[in-house]
Amino acid sequence: MNFITDESLADIEFQMSWKSDEADHEDRLYTKINFGRDILPPELFAQLIGKAPGDCIEVSYGKDEKLLPSVPSNEIILKRNQFSSKTVTPQYGRFYPRGLLKDVANVFPGNLAPFRIIGIDDRTIIADLNNPLANHDLNLKAVVHGSVIKPSDRGGECSMLMDCLADGPGMQIRGNGRATDFFSEDVFHREDETNDGLFYQNPRFVNHIDSKARETVSELYASFITPGMDVLDLMSAWRSHVPENSGIKSLVGLGMNAEEMKQNPQLTDFRVHDLNINPKLPFDDNSFDLVICTVSVEYLIRPDDVFADVTRVLRPGGTFVLTFSNRWFPPKVINVWPGLHEFERMGLVLEYFIRSGKFSDLHTVSSKGWPRPESDKYYPEFLKSDPIYAVWGKNIA
Repeated sequence: MNFITDESLADIEFQMSWKSDEADHEDRLYTKINFGRDILPPELFAQLIGKAPGDCIEVSYGKDEKLLPSVPSNEIILKRNQFSSKTVTPQYGRFYPRGLLKDVANVFPGNLAPFRIIGIDDRTIIADLNNPLANHDLNLKAVVHGSVIKPSDRGGECSMLMDCLADGPGMQIRGNGRATDFFSEDVFHREDETNDGLFYQNPRFVNHIDSKARETVSELYASFITPGMDVLDLMSAWRSHVPENSGIKSLVGLGMNAEEMKQNPQLTDFRVHDLNINPKLPFDDNSFDLVICTVSVEYLIRPDDVFADVTRVLRPGGTFVLTFSNRWFPPKVINVWPGLHEFERMGLVLEYFIRSGKFSDLHTVSSKGWPRPESDKYYPEFLKSDPIYAVWGKNIA
């Protein structure tokens, strides 16, 4: 068996869990570690030495241990004109690339490292350059998937593990307890405002994420399903990503194209319905135990109304879970979506839940870094599988 040594090259899935005032969070990263070169937290490194594929270790770090340092001098007060963009209006709580800042020490044009606006008025901006996870307790779990003695001192993907693990996580929560300003601009306008029925009138029998990403979605949905459930597939199509033989009582699709849903082998029934015209769902109260929505939330122009009605059709304690990736139909995506960092998009969806006031036990999950299947049409142009992001909550009613 290939035990990990300081000469190993290992494939490891890291699962970082943490809490915020709004939700519980888990961010997963599959990556290759060069144990002779890459830098890991010492305790994590020590526990992984001697482990073999299939093994799992877990280490917790309190915020006072400064695994991700927070430096007061990284919170800087700027004049409004030091935010140098003619197309982007700065908003409270949002993240932007540092390259948009002028006349700031150690910041250069083209710098994509993010900063957060934690204060803003007519004259000034307060920019926080610290990592948004810096003041959170972190629990790190590592699952070893493979290990070999490296043939040369090459092959790792994370020279600094925490830089990779914390690249994005934390952006999905509010800053200083204040709601992120996602909604000041024309958020829900779209490039193509023609009737959605015209756009979706021709069936698209294509997969919108690769097979590994679909597997991740299916595994997530499986964690919510128990036999005998009634499930609603919101914004459904020709595949639902619900595990086969799950024992559910019914799976009802609600989508825009009848031909697509007719080809969905798992649906027990379906309805053609445009949520952007009428956000009221055509179902009785308390009809479902679980509502899923896959790679489609970015097309909703009336999400508050839809979320409110989902609580009506969900039974008490039922779950609403939404998954999405970094691919979409550009003409129909809402204006705010493309300009958000991928982890900020979880923050937007989380804000939908919070604004509704009708969900509890909120969670976010991210999963990225897995190898793209060689059978995928985008391989080898893209070597990594499509990332998956998920947000869910339980119906309070």
